[in-house]
Order: sequence, then C-alpha cells, then structure tokens
Amino acid sequence: MKKIEAIVRPEKVDDIRKALEKAGYPGVTITEVEGHGKQKGVTRQWRGESYKVDLLPKVKFELVVSDKDADRLASTISSVAKTGSVGDGKIFISDVRDAVRIRTGEKGEDAL
Repeated sequence: MKKIEAIVRPEKVDDIRKALEKAGYPGVTITEVEGHGKQKGVTRQWRGESYKVDLLPKVKFELVVSDKDADRLASTISSVAKTGSVGDGKIFISDVRDAVRIRTGEKGEDAL
C-alpha cells in the first residue's frame, strides 16, 4: 500500500476531487494547510503599500491506495493540479505498512 500526500492550490480542490472520483477513488482526506516552497512566499500590495506573505494557503490531499494504483492516481492529481506556475505544489508517495478498518477489523488492502 502507498500513501499519497498532495499539497496543491486551493482553487484546484474541486477539480481534483472530481478527477479522483472519475478515476474510481472517492475516498480522500482533505486538509487546509499553509506553507511555502523555494519562493518563500509572495509580495502583495494593498493601498499602495507592499507587504510579504510568508505562508500561503494550500490544501493537502491524503489517500492510501494499493500499490498498483499509486502512480496512476498521482499522475491524475498532477495533471489536474498543474498550472505551470510557481506554487503548483508537490506530491509525496510513501509506503504504508498496514491499515485497519475500525468498523469491521479488516486489515491490509481489504481495509481500503
């Protein structure tokens, strides 16, 4: 099993959710987060004054999927989230040792 964590622009949330559902994967955890990458935030202007915003609003998608689906779903997220501009986000894929469905006690991929 693999865990996919994707940190993306907030305006891409609905498009990514729809693409994941269309790809046959409706189960997802979505969290509003803040952060910055190499660009270290952005400079904004308000009433003629410039100010720096260090932490930008982002959204984190978390999915635990079977090994065979991981690359396909990461590609789906990437293609939908991409704008070609700085700040599009990142996708992290890591191994998951086990999973347990609390309601039934199922383990491993059966719990997904």
